[in-house]
Amino acid sequence: MSATIQGKILSLQIHINKRQPMQKSTSLNLIKGFGIKGDIYGTNKSSRQNNQVLLMDKETLDDLNLTPGIIKENITTKNIAVNSLKIGQKLSIGQDVILQIKKPCAPCSLMDDIRHGLHQLLENRRGMLAKIEQSGIIKENDSIELIN
Repeated sequence: MSATIQGKILSLQIHINKRQPMQKSTSLNLIKGFGIKGDIYGTNKSSRQNNQVLLMDKETLDDLNLTPGIIKENITTKNIAVNSLKIGQKLSIGQDVILQIKKPCAPCSLMDDIRHGLHQLLENRRGMLAKIEQSGIIKENDSIELIN
């Protein structure tokens, strides 16, 4: 498979508690049919079965003067325009993980708790939700390739 886009993981974050800041991590265990191990949304009974991982790119965060993890993304990428990915496209991350892009992430009103007006600024720019197609452990600096 030849990649048309290649980037890398800049930062990883996990939800430990609702309404709390994301916890930074150097690696995450992504489990097909479950989600992220240790994440509050990681469960086979979650309403987020098809939207298990949120990806956002550093370039968009920089444009909005935001830091990685602040908008609750799990994976912050570098050199991949996440918001331009299409539904159904697949990403290969690190050695094993494959994610399928499922839908854009709509900004919620809680974004205005971070900064007034951020909800509106993030419209069509809050990243993409993905489903885990193949399990594995991902780490900071792992490569990300678009495989279809």
